[in-house]
Order: sequence, then C-alpha cells, then structure tokens
Amino acid sequence: MGQEVSSESFDPSIPPAKLSRRDLVAVADYIKSSSCKKVVFMVGAGISTAAGIPDFRSPETGLYSNLARLELPRPEAVFDISYFREDPRPFYALAQELWPGKYKPTLTHIFMRMFSDRGILLRCFTQNIDTLELAAGIPREQIVFAHGSFAGQHCIECGGEYDRQDLEEHVKLGQPAFCGCGGLVKPDITFFGEALPADFHGSLHLLEEADLAIVMGSSLSVYPFAALPLRIAEEVPRVLLNMEKVGEIGSRREDVVWLGECDDGVRELAEELGWWEEMEEIWKGLRGDVDLAQPALSEETLEEQVNKLTGEVERSLKVAEEYKKRVVSGLPSKSTESDGDEDKGGLAHVFPHLKEKI
Repeated sequence: MGQEVSSESFDPSIPPAKLSRRDLVAVADYIKSSSCKKVVFMVGAGISTAAGIPDFRSPETGLYSNLARLELPRPEAVFDISYFREDPRPFYALAQELWPGKYKPTLTHIFMRMFSDRGILLRCFTQNIDTLELAAGIPREQIVFAHGSFAGQHCIECGGEYDRQDLEEHVKLGQPAFCGCGGLVKPDITFFGEALPADFHGSLHLLEEADLAIVMGSSLSVYPFAALPLRIAEEVPRVLLNMEKVGEIGSRREDVVWLGECDDGVRELAEELGWWEEMEEIWKGLRGDVDLAQPALSEETLEEQVNKLTGEVERSLKVAEEYKKRVVSGLPSKSTESDGDEDKGGLAHVFPHLKEKI
C-alpha cells in the first residue's frame, strides 16, 4: 500500500478548497464530480517498469547505469544525435530490444485510457518513447510524446519520411537504414542535441485549462518537462503517484502526494471510482497471459530484464563489429551464433552488481 504525504509548505490545518481532504478517496470523489471535465496526465518511465522496460536513470537498474561500460563515450551517447551520426550501431542495437510490440501496457496505461473513454482526458504528456499509451488504446491525438517516440521515422538530414516496415527490418538486422539522400534514418525519438517536437510546445497552453493534473512515474529531473506541473493553475488539484516525492508537488493547498508503485495507486483509485472491473476486462484483453494478482516487478526480476537487455545490446554490437571486420578484410563469413554458455551472464562480468545474488 502507498501512503499519502502531507506538505510542509503550507498550514496543513487549512483544508483544500476543491477536495474534501488530501487523499485518493477525495481525489476519486472529485473525478466523479461535475467539476472535473479536463484531466491532464504527466508521466515518465516509472509507469512502464511493470511492463518489463527498465527506466533510464535508476542508479542500479537504470539503462544508463548498465550501458556505462559499453564502448560509448558516455552512456547517454546512445541517444546523442552527434554520436549517432558517427556510429548509429549502438542505437540500432538498443532499438532491437525496445521496438514496439515486445512489451504490453500496464495497469497505469489502461487507467489513463479510462479517462479518454469517458471523454475527460484533455492530454497525456509522456516522456516515454515506448508507445504503450497507444497500445493501451489512448487515441494518438490525446497524447503528447514530449521526447518523441517509435511511432514515426524520418531521415535526419532531409527530414523525409521513411517506410516503417523497411526500418523495422533494418532494426531487426542491426543494420542502420539510409534515406535516398544518403542521410541516416531513425525513429522520431528526440535525441540529445535535437529540438523537442513541435507538438510539445504547441500543447503547453492546454495545461492552463486543466481541472485536474496527475503526475506518475517521473523523476521530474529533465527540463522542460519537469516544469509542466508549474503551469497548472494554483487552485487546480495536482496528484502525484510516484515512488518518491519529486518537484514541488506537495507545496500547494490542493496537492495530494501518494508514494508507492504506480500500478498500486491507480488500482486504489480505480476501485474508489468503480472502474476496476472494466479495467480488468481491458487488461485481460490486452495481456491475457498475465495474472492480475501477481505483484509488480521485483528488483531481482527487473535486474534480470536489464541484464538481458544490455546483454543483447552488447552481443549485437559484437556481431556487427565482427561482420564489419570480415567485410573489410574479405574473409568468408563465419557463424555468429553464440555457443550458449557465453550468453548466460549477459553483462554480469562488466556489472558485478547484476550478478546472481547468493
């Protein structure tokens, strides 16, 4: 169970004006009222970890931490446009593992869809590139991919659109795709060194129209996304469902802070709203292989996912490098398949903290 956290930035004895109190029961009552017609979500990688996708910045299980010892100038270089121009292979290797279709939406994604189905979702601002919001059934026009996504693909030189199936084939093979103009092609993910999508800037005014803002699974450490909660009007309730308190949410009279796993928080809210049975049916339709009663990903399971992911990236890069050497030297190709034993450890030899716990 999560816990509601009181703010110390104002007198807690002063009750909120729009909420009956500062907890999820009161938030549910507000959502059911006629006063709540425009809801905005602001979400980050924490809503997708239960799907098996590691976040980027957690010290032990984050993707950057576990790419740190690959042959990159820095872990973040895998998403750096300048480095991509020099060597696109690391990104293409990573894209093999993150390509849409490998992961399924979480309860949190389905929860957001419920607002859309009821006509009260104004926008979902997401930092995530995994497109699980789309997979959950949220219409594209209601999603703002603040950092881009795998939903489109273009040439980085001429800006021309590229065939999706063709790019997917290149990604599967780990071979960079090139446009007819000679420029490299990548998914429409915003790399370091690139401007944020125009849709992001063009949608900021909607924050001022919101009746309710819900922030979930974000560290609120990357700007300008981190500043979005500040754009919500002072008198509008803001709710944080997160593993830790972030930003300045909790400093206003109408703020509610609930700490815990996102899926646990949205389930609690869904039960109070009377939405749970409907969410359960949608969940079964999208993830029929998953037991609803199972707990969220444990730290050990998440480490296994990260270990597998980074192991696949490392192996893909080695295979690509071997292939390149053979082509250059004119030697005949040899089998690039692993003997099995070499693959078991993933990057455990590089990252001791990911070795199996005794």
